[in-house]
Amino acid sequence: MCSLLFVIVLTGTSANEAADTGHSPVWKGEDVTEYDKGGIKITPDDWRYATLRRGFNPRWSSEPDYIRLVRNPGEVVYALRAALREPQDWTRSRITVRSGGHCYEDFVCSPDVRVILDVGLMNGIYYDPDMEAVCIESGASNWDVTEKLVKKLGLLLPGGSCNTVGAGGHITGGGFGLFSRQHGLTVDYLYGVEVAVVTGRGEVRLVTATADDEGDLGDLFWAHTGGGGGNFGVVTRFWFRGLPKAPSGYIRVEAGWRWADFLPDGYDDFKRVVTRFGEFFRDHQDEDDEYAALFGILQLTPSNNEKIGLLAQMDADIPGAEDRVWEFVRSLDDEIGPFLVDRTEVTGEHPVLTASREPVHVDWEKLSQVPILSNNEAGKYKSAYLRRPLPERQIQALWNGLTNPPDGVTKAVMQIDSYGSAINRSEVETAMAQRDSIMKMQHQVYWPSDTDGTTHIAWIRDLYARMYGSAANPVVPGVPVPDDDTDGCYINYPDVDLSDPAWNRSDYTWAELYYKEHYPRLQRAKARWDPMNVFNHQQSIDLPTDD
Repeated sequence: MCSLLFVIVLTGTSANEAADTGHSPVWKGEDVTEYDKGGIKITPDDWRYATLRRGFNPRWSSEPDYIRLVRNPGEVVYALRAALREPQDWTRSRITVRSGGHCYEDFVCSPDVRVILDVGLMNGIYYDPDMEAVCIESGASNWDVTEKLVKKLGLLLPGGSCNTVGAGGHITGGGFGLFSRQHGLTVDYLYGVEVAVVTGRGEVRLVTATADDEGDLGDLFWAHTGGGGGNFGVVTRFWFRGLPKAPSGYIRVEAGWRWADFLPDGYDDFKRVVTRFGEFFRDHQDEDDEYAALFGILQLTPSNNEKIGLLAQMDADIPGAEDRVWEFVRSLDDEIGPFLVDRTEVTGEHPVLTASREPVHVDWEKLSQVPILSNNEAGKYKSAYLRRPLPERQIQALWNGLTNPPDGVTKAVMQIDSYGSAINRSEVETAMAQRDSIMKMQHQVYWPSDTDGTTHIAWIRDLYARMYGSAANPVVPGVPVPDDDTDGCYINYPDVDLSDPAWNRSDYTWAELYYKEHYPRLQRAKARWDPMNVFNHQQSIDLPTDD
């Protein structure tokens, strides 16, 4: 690769012309040719290197030659071109891209990484009159979205709730959050994307693709509506149209049931809670349903924790929202032996906002007071889309795993999020394949970063395998293959075990579990826009084969 001549051609052509002529459009606002450096270069002798060489999850780290902090599309282009021209070390050959750094696997930080391009300083959010759309730069965090998009522009992006997650990875994986049942997925509003790509001749080009484009550009845009991050190039900017108006706040409940009240013989009550949660969201999917905008989270923790958690939230501007939230909580708690109490402890990635089992109005300013979650714990994650309430065998597997955790496994949660409603009604063509589920499950376990997590990983693998294993032989490791009950996995909760035959004994590949029937089109986009496979990781889109 280092013997090739890498050239970037900069002209004033449009994105469509660039696709045909090999030229790249000028970055609007400033002349790309004015930049002679690729941002801020952090080398191992810089005190910042120790922090920047790892992501949010301290389980993953790297020792790259350097990290580039890029501040605009021009610096992205220059930095990428420079990295490609450098002599190659094939034992550490990867060039990776980071926005928020929340990747759950080692896709960005690992021993084989040579260069990290960090776009975190590109965090602007503004209305772009040329595109007639709201622009969100790829380094913007969920915190930036709240502070700038919601509080200043008065618009809502129905995305995630973890403040430090970056737009670059969150959006490209589909985007999902606590307002998604009301408004759909983040990518349902995506209009355009700007990407620095590498051609088959090694040229770096800055390309804009929109929902109006067809052909190769259309595929590039579509691939960024759920095709996952780190696959096609370096995303610099996203544009959104038709974003919903932000509400004045939301009605929220944070409650839970004490584990001590379930044990030792409380399986029937446990089953009743889990079943009712699933049945509620199965039964409230229609657009005109009074609960269609309600979002719920069930946090099933190991029994050595204090409580099983319950969160519920609804747009405060919807008439009767407080009543709807309260009715939902009561529908789960009715005739349950354990007494519902306030939630007072952090579980997973959800901080305590209200600590109240009764509905509380939360305004956006409250989020400014939420502490940033610490990142001194390593973690392992898994996922599943759920088309129906959990069947008996899965609930039994959960009970068995949660009531018998091994010594040392305390910080964990089998989190069930509500899904569907507006997500499933969307008529927008995206790369998100799962559009008929009613819930999404995220399996999580954490341990101190300075200790061995072998026991924790083994435990979550076993619980997951027993939940999704064959009904006839549930001890055989399994995964949530698309069937009547489940519908595969979520790329933004990546899990490399899906690529391992020891843990995936199904007839479905990891790619089919994430992308289903959309995978071949994603491969075609990969071949067109990253033919040299510059952007790759353990579960990146594969180039198509001749057969």
